[in-house]
Amino acid sequence: MSDVTAINQLVEKHVALKTEIAKVIIGQETVIDQILLSIYTGGHSLLIGVPGLAKTLMVNTIAQTLGLDFKRIQFTPDLMPSDILGSEVLDQNRNFKFIKGPIFSNIILADEINRTPPKTQAALLEAMQERAVTIAGQQYKLELPYFVLATQNPIEQEGTYPLPEAQLDRFMFAIELKYPSVEEEMQVVKNTTSDDVVTIAPLFNAQEILEVQHLVRRIPVPNNVVEYAVRLVNSTRPNLDTASDYVKQYIDWGAGPRASQNLVLAAKAHAAIHGKFSPDIDDVKAIAMGILRHRIIKNYKAEAEGISEEQIVDHLL
Repeated sequence: MSDVTAINQLVEKHVALKTEIAKVIIGQETVIDQILLSIYTGGHSLLIGVPGLAKTLMVNTIAQTLGLDFKRIQFTPDLMPSDILGSEVLDQNRNFKFIKGPIFSNIILADEINRTPPKTQAALLEAMQERAVTIAGQQYKLELPYFVLATQNPIEQEGTYPLPEAQLDRFMFAIELKYPSVEEEMQVVKNTTSDDVVTIAPLFNAQEILEVQHLVRRIPVPNNVVEYAVRLVNSTRPNLDTASDYVKQYIDWGAGPRASQNLVLAAKAHAAIHGKFSPDIDDVKAIAMGILRHRIIKNYKAEAEGISEEQIVDHLL
């Protein structure tokens, strides 16, 4: 099958996928698009929002439509790394036997990831980057495709530990969930207070998702699009000679090279789901907010003046 045919099929599958998800999740189209883009590119996503916005239900529904194994890990202050990765136990013959933890699945929902201390948060780092975990000196490969979809309560909430920058950078997208509109909330209430059972049909399988990931990587990118993505990321760095006064005034640290890579990859996937065979600058702009917002570290002046990361990214765009 040619790549042109494969992209046309992906457009159809993407529309069908969103229709299937919409049986359970009302609204939140941009959020769902960004989660699916991260899956088509093999990235991870961080969902940020207050409790009760159906983050867990959304991830569960997406896992069902993709036909993938799904495990949920509820992060709590007393969670240990071994609770996630697994541990070695002595069997009846006095031999050590490895019992796999919940991290061994295609889609991991790391629920309220910032409720747990940094030691346990760090247990996810190797899995997210290497698609493998090391226990007692032995490395275990994780089954592909592999995604971490983490949910995070707003940092201002009581009892939260901010994620370290190195871990935030591993997430391709940081996606903010907003409250639904009145109409959407009415629809949610009607759907969730009746006795109707919604059945979700899986539209993909693991092999097909891996093929989509390879397809996205094969999409050609014009040099001007790569240059735009790299210049956009460069414009977030206050320590460069080319930095604008605005950036020097409000940013402590800018985005790293992983942001440039993710902008180009996500722009390719964004072009593909819209039936285009190559991304343009508009595709980069369309996905830039989700990729840059969590990679910009504001300074005290920005905090004092109430300037948000979103406002900074909007200004740079």
